[in-house]
Amino acid sequence: MDKELQKRVIFAGIALAIFLPLLYLGGVAFQVGVGLIAMLGVHELLRMRGLETASLEGGLAMLAAFVFTVPIENYLKFLPMDGSLTAYGIVVFLLLGATVLGKNYTYNDAVYPIASSFYVGFGFHALVSARLAGFDKVLLALFIVWVTDSGAYLIGKKYGRRKLMPAVSPNKTIEGSLGGILAAVLVTFIFVLVDRHVASSHNLFTMLIFAVIFSSAGQFGDLVESAIKRYFGVKDSGKFIPGHGGVLDRFDSLLFVFPLMHLLGLI
Repeated sequence: MDKELQKRVIFAGIALAIFLPLLYLGGVAFQVGVGLIAMLGVHELLRMRGLETASLEGGLAMLAAFVFTVPIENYLKFLPMDGSLTAYGIVVFLLLGATVLGKNYTYNDAVYPIASSFYVGFGFHALVSARLAGFDKVLLALFIVWVTDSGAYLIGKKYGRRKLMPAVSPNKTIEGSLGGILAAVLVTFIFVLVDRHVASSHNLFTMLIFAVIFSSAGQFGDLVESAIKRYFGVKDSGKFIPGHGGVLDRFDSLLFVFPLMHLLGLI
Protein backbone atom coordinates (compact mmCIF):
# COMPACT_ATOMS: atom_id res chain seq x y z
CA MET A 1 0.00 0.00 0.00
CA ASP A 2 1.52 3.34 -1.07
CA LYS A 3 1.69 6.27 1.33
CA GLU A 4 -1.14 8.24 -0.30
CA LEU A 5 -3.55 5.29 -0.17
CA GLN A 6 -2.46 4.54 3.39
CA LYS A 7 -3.24 8.13 4.38
CA ARG A 8 -6.66 7.94 2.72
CA VAL A 9 -7.52 4.71 4.55
CA ILE A 10 -6.33 6.01 7.95
CA PHE A 11 -8.21 9.30 7.78
CA ALA A 12 -11.32 7.66 6.35
CA GLY A 13 -11.28 5.30 9.34
CA ILE A 14 -10.92 8.21 11.77
CA ALA A 15 -13.77 10.12 10.11
CA LEU A 16 -16.08 7.09 10.22
CA ALA A 17 -15.14 6.41 13.85
CA ILE A 18 -16.37 9.91 14.70
CA PHE A 19 -19.35 10.16 12.34
CA LEU A 20 -20.99 6.75 12.75
CA PRO A 21 -21.35 6.87 16.58
CA LEU A 22 -22.84 10.38 16.30
CA LEU A 23 -25.16 9.13 13.57
CA TYR A 24 -26.22 6.17 15.70
CA LEU A 25 -26.89 8.32 18.78
CA GLY A 26 -28.67 11.05 16.81
CA GLY A 27 -30.08 13.89 18.89
CA VAL A 28 -28.75 17.39 19.31
CA ALA A 29 -25.05 16.44 19.10
CA PHE A 30 -25.55 14.85 15.69
CA GLN A 31 -27.74 17.68 14.42
CA VAL A 32 -25.35 20.41 15.53
CA GLY A 33 -22.45 18.42 14.08
CA VAL A 34 -24.22 18.20 10.71
CA GLY A 35 -25.02 21.90 10.95
CA LEU A 36 -21.33 22.69 11.41
CA ILE A 37 -20.45 20.45 8.46
CA ALA A 38 -23.01 22.38 6.39
CA MET A 39 -21.28 25.63 7.37
CA LEU A 40 -17.97 24.17 6.19
CA GLY A 41 -19.59 23.22 2.89
CA VAL A 42 -20.71 26.81 2.33
CA HIS A 43 -17.25 28.01 3.36
CA GLU A 44 -15.79 25.79 0.59
CA LEU A 45 -18.13 27.19 -2.04
CA LEU A 46 -17.36 30.77 -1.04
CA ARG A 47 -13.62 30.14 -1.10
CA MET A 48 -13.87 28.62 -4.59
CA ARG A 49 -15.11 31.99 -5.82
CA GLY A 50 -12.49 33.86 -3.86
CA LEU A 51 -14.95 35.26 -1.31
CA GLU A 52 -13.94 35.84 2.30
CA THR A 53 -15.85 33.78 4.84
CA ALA A 54 -14.60 35.98 7.71
CA SER A 55 -16.97 38.72 6.57
CA LEU A 56 -20.60 39.72 7.09
CA GLU A 57 -21.54 38.09 3.81
CA GLY A 58 -19.67 34.87 4.60
CA GLY A 59 -20.95 34.70 8.16
CA LEU A 60 -24.57 35.16 7.08
CA ALA A 61 -24.27 32.56 4.31
CA MET A 62 -22.84 29.97 6.73
CA LEU A 63 -25.42 30.88 9.39
CA ALA A 64 -28.18 30.41 6.81
CA ALA A 65 -26.98 26.87 6.07
CA PHE A 66 -26.78 26.08 9.80
CA VAL A 67 -30.31 27.23 10.68
CA PHE A 68 -31.68 25.47 7.60
CA THR A 69 -29.97 22.22 8.59
CA VAL A 70 -30.76 22.07 12.32
CA PRO A 71 -34.45 21.79 13.36
CA ILE A 72 -34.14 24.71 15.78
CA GLU A 73 -37.90 24.67 16.43
CA ASN A 74 -37.36 21.42 18.37
CA TYR A 75 -35.28 23.30 20.94
CA LEU A 76 -36.64 26.85 20.81
CA LYS A 77 -40.23 26.01 21.59
CA PHE A 78 -41.51 29.53 20.93
CA LEU A 79 -40.71 29.09 17.22
CA PRO A 80 -43.33 27.79 14.77
CA MET A 81 -43.17 24.28 13.29
CA ASP A 82 -41.28 25.60 10.27
CA GLY A 83 -38.87 27.56 12.45
CA SER A 84 -35.76 26.45 10.56
CA LEU A 85 -37.15 27.43 7.18
CA THR A 86 -38.41 30.77 8.49
CA ALA A 87 -35.08 31.53 10.17
CA TYR A 88 -33.32 30.64 6.94
CA GLY A 89 -35.54 33.05 5.01
CA ILE A 90 -34.80 35.86 7.46
CA VAL A 91 -31.03 35.34 7.12
CA VAL A 92 -31.43 35.38 3.33
CA PHE A 93 -33.31 38.69 3.63
CA LEU A 94 -30.39 40.04 5.65
CA LEU A 95 -28.03 39.02 2.85
CA LEU A 96 -30.27 40.80 0.37
CA GLY A 97 -30.35 43.80 2.71
CA ALA A 98 -26.60 44.12 2.26
CA THR A 99 -27.33 45.35 -1.27
CA VAL A 100 -28.82 48.46 0.33
CA LEU A 101 -26.14 48.96 2.97
CA GLY A 102 -23.13 48.22 0.75
CA LYS A 103 -22.29 50.72 -1.99
CA ASN A 104 -20.73 48.18 -4.33
CA TYR A 105 -22.69 45.12 -3.22
CA THR A 106 -25.34 44.19 -5.80
CA TYR A 107 -28.06 41.60 -6.19
CA ASN A 108 -25.73 39.56 -8.37
CA ASP A 109 -23.18 39.53 -5.56
CA ALA A 110 -25.80 38.30 -3.07
CA VAL A 111 -27.15 35.49 -5.25
CA TYR A 112 -24.05 33.26 -5.07
CA PRO A 113 -23.84 33.01 -1.25
CA ILE A 114 -27.63 32.58 -1.06
CA ALA A 115 -27.60 29.79 -3.66
CA SER A 116 -24.65 28.16 -1.88
CA SER A 117 -26.44 28.19 1.47
CA PHE A 118 -29.56 26.68 -0.09
CA TYR A 119 -27.70 23.96 -2.03
CA VAL A 120 -25.81 22.82 1.07
CA GLY A 121 -28.45 23.57 3.71
CA PHE A 122 -31.32 21.84 1.93
CA GLY A 123 -29.36 18.63 1.45
CA PHE A 124 -28.11 18.48 5.03
CA HIS A 125 -31.58 19.38 6.34
CA ALA A 126 -32.84 16.27 4.55
CA LEU A 127 -30.04 14.23 6.16
CA VAL A 128 -31.17 15.36 9.62
CA SER A 129 -34.78 14.57 8.70
CA ALA A 130 -33.70 11.09 7.59
CA ARG A 131 -32.03 10.46 10.95
CA LEU A 132 -35.16 11.60 12.78
CA ALA A 133 -37.08 9.03 10.70
CA GLY A 134 -34.66 6.26 11.64
CA PHE A 135 -31.03 5.20 11.74
CA ASP A 136 -31.69 2.61 9.03
CA LYS A 137 -32.92 5.28 6.58
CA VAL A 138 -29.55 7.04 6.69
CA LEU A 139 -27.68 3.74 6.46
CA LEU A 140 -29.61 2.79 3.33
CA ALA A 141 -28.66 6.08 1.64
CA LEU A 142 -25.04 5.71 2.71
CA PHE A 143 -24.84 2.15 1.40
CA ILE A 144 -26.45 3.14 -1.91
CA VAL A 145 -23.95 5.96 -2.44
CA TRP A 146 -20.95 3.89 -1.31
CA VAL A 147 -21.71 0.88 -3.49
CA THR A 148 -22.63 3.12 -6.42
CA ASP A 149 -19.18 4.71 -6.22
CA SER A 150 -17.46 1.34 -5.83
CA GLY A 151 -19.49 -0.37 -8.53
CA ALA A 152 -19.00 2.50 -10.97
CA TYR A 153 -15.27 2.51 -10.34
CA LEU A 154 -14.78 -1.27 -10.69
CA ILE A 155 -17.05 -1.77 -13.69
CA GLY A 156 -15.82 1.41 -15.33
CA LYS A 157 -12.20 0.43 -14.89
CA LYS A 158 -12.71 -2.99 -16.45
CA TYR A 159 -15.44 -2.43 -19.02
CA GLY A 160 -15.69 1.34 -19.43
CA ARG A 161 -15.51 2.46 -23.05
CA ARG A 162 -18.03 5.26 -23.62
CA LYS A 163 -17.57 8.51 -21.72
CA LEU A 164 -20.51 9.65 -19.61
CA MET A 165 -19.89 13.41 -19.54
CA PRO A 166 -16.28 14.04 -20.60
CA ALA A 167 -16.58 17.83 -20.41
CA VAL A 168 -17.44 17.59 -16.69
CA SER A 169 -15.75 14.40 -15.46
CA PRO A 170 -13.46 12.77 -18.07
CA ASN A 171 -12.95 9.51 -16.16
CA LYS A 172 -16.61 8.54 -15.74
CA THR A 173 -18.11 6.11 -18.24
CA ILE A 174 -21.62 4.99 -19.14
CA GLU A 175 -20.68 1.39 -18.34
CA GLY A 176 -19.38 2.44 -14.93
CA SER A 177 -22.55 4.42 -14.23
CA LEU A 178 -24.72 1.42 -15.06
CA GLY A 179 -22.50 -0.78 -12.89
CA GLY A 180 -22.98 1.60 -9.99
CA ILE A 181 -26.76 1.50 -10.44
CA LEU A 182 -26.75 -2.31 -10.54
CA ALA A 183 -24.68 -2.41 -7.34
CA ALA A 184 -27.16 -0.04 -5.66
CA VAL A 185 -30.10 -2.24 -6.68
CA LEU A 186 -28.40 -5.34 -5.27
CA VAL A 187 -27.53 -3.72 -1.94
CA THR A 188 -31.05 -2.30 -1.62
CA PHE A 189 -32.52 -5.76 -2.27
CA ILE A 190 -30.39 -7.21 0.55
CA PHE A 191 -31.07 -4.25 2.84
CA VAL A 192 -34.85 -4.54 2.48
CA LEU A 193 -34.75 -8.30 3.10
CA VAL A 194 -32.78 -7.73 6.32
CA ASP A 195 -34.74 -4.67 7.50
CA ARG A 196 -38.28 -4.52 6.08
CA HIS A 197 -39.01 -1.40 8.13
CA VAL A 198 -36.64 0.70 6.00
CA ALA A 199 -39.10 0.49 3.10
CA SER A 200 -41.92 2.11 5.13
CA SER A 201 -45.13 1.29 3.23
CA HIS A 202 -43.40 0.52 -0.08
CA ASN A 203 -43.01 -2.97 -1.53
CA LEU A 204 -39.74 -4.54 -2.65
CA PHE A 205 -40.19 -3.78 -6.34
CA THR A 206 -40.83 -0.11 -5.61
CA MET A 207 -37.74 0.04 -3.43
CA LEU A 208 -35.63 -1.37 -6.26
CA ILE A 209 -36.98 1.34 -8.57
CA PHE A 210 -36.11 3.87 -5.86
CA ALA A 211 -32.59 2.43 -5.73
CA VAL A 212 -32.17 3.21 -9.44
CA ILE A 213 -33.41 6.77 -8.83
CA PHE A 214 -31.21 7.32 -5.77
CA SER A 215 -28.12 5.90 -7.43
CA SER A 216 -28.68 8.06 -10.51
CA ALA A 217 -29.30 11.12 -8.35
CA GLY A 218 -26.14 10.46 -6.35
CA GLN A 219 -24.10 10.25 -9.52
CA PHE A 220 -25.71 13.43 -10.80
CA GLY A 221 -24.89 15.19 -7.52
CA ASP A 222 -21.27 14.16 -7.95
CA LEU A 223 -21.29 15.56 -11.50
CA VAL A 224 -22.80 18.84 -10.29
CA GLU A 225 -19.97 19.30 -7.82
CA SER A 226 -17.43 18.33 -10.49
CA ALA A 227 -18.90 20.99 -12.77
CA ILE A 228 -18.61 23.61 -10.01
CA LYS A 229 -14.98 22.69 -9.32
CA ARG A 230 -14.12 22.64 -13.01
CA TYR A 231 -15.67 26.08 -13.46
CA PHE A 232 -13.58 27.53 -10.64
CA GLY A 233 -10.48 25.55 -11.61
CA VAL A 234 -9.99 23.63 -8.35
CA LYS A 235 -9.19 19.95 -7.83
CA ASP A 236 -10.87 19.49 -4.43
CA SER A 237 -13.53 21.57 -2.71
CA GLY A 238 -11.42 21.76 0.45
CA LYS A 239 -9.33 19.80 2.96
CA PHE A 240 -11.99 18.50 5.34
CA ILE A 241 -10.47 14.99 5.46
CA PRO A 242 -6.81 14.66 4.43
CA GLY A 243 -6.58 12.60 1.26
CA HIS A 244 -10.34 12.84 0.64
CA GLY A 245 -10.91 16.49 -0.13
CA GLY A 246 -13.57 18.73 1.34
CA VAL A 247 -17.08 18.43 2.71
CA LEU A 248 -18.62 18.69 -0.75
CA ASP A 249 -16.26 16.04 -2.11
CA ARG A 250 -17.59 13.60 0.50
CA PHE A 251 -21.27 14.61 0.66
CA ASP A 252 -22.07 15.82 -2.88
CA SER A 253 -23.99 12.65 -3.78
CA LEU A 254 -25.89 12.47 -0.49
CA LEU A 255 -27.04 16.10 -0.83
CA PHE A 256 -29.12 14.94 -3.80
CA VAL A 257 -30.22 11.56 -2.43
CA PHE A 258 -31.76 12.58 0.91
CA PRO A 259 -34.22 15.16 -0.51
CA LEU A 260 -35.44 12.54 -2.98
CA MET A 261 -35.92 10.05 -0.15
CA HIS A 262 -38.09 12.64 1.55
CA LEU A 263 -40.05 13.36 -1.65
CA LEU A 264 -40.74 9.65 -2.23
CA GLY A 265 -42.02 9.08 1.31
CA LEU A 266 -39.12 7.16 2.88
CA ILE A 267 -38.42 9.89 5.47
